[in-house]
Amino acid sequence: MSMIIPIVDDNDKIISYKNRNDVTQEDTYRVSALWIINSKKKVLLARRAFHKKHDPGCWGPAVAGTIEKGETYTSNIIKEAFEEIGLRNIRPIKKMKVRISGQHNYFVQWFILKIDMDINKFRIDTNEVDSIKWFRRDELIKGLKDNESEFNRSMKRYVKLFC
Repeated sequence: MSMIIPIVDDNDKIISYKNRNDVTQEDTYRVSALWIINSKKKVLLARRAFHKKHDPGCWGPAVAGTIEKGETYTSNIIKEAFEEIGLRNIRPIKKMKVRISGQHNYFVQWFILKIDMDINKFRIDTNEVDSIKWFRRDELIKGLKDNESEFNRSMKRYVKLFC
């Protein structure tokens, strides 16, 4: 099934819709992302499935998804949190929206969720996520320094914003 997504202008206003497979580098679309932390200040990251087009096999935010036609940033992140890692009835806190430009152009609306949950209680969708892990801040920073290629290209920016 093809996904129809909004294409937006420089002010994040919808100007058209496209099949996700037809999006070009000139198009700007919308993404929602969820940064999950626990009371021990650990960050939950997800390793993207290795067959994914963007950042395959890389560690990134716990949840992220492309906004589909008819969705809002909030409705999308709630849907994606359930689909990707099995979270239900969440109330993520909306944070900043950032414009990303480069190989892919999109607005990402960030959300934060504070939750204490054993790693084995999450239900991951292996079509989307290879694995998940709670990272201590120092462990994440060391990983980014020593093995940057194992992380989403923007992870350094995210750590500065949320850790």
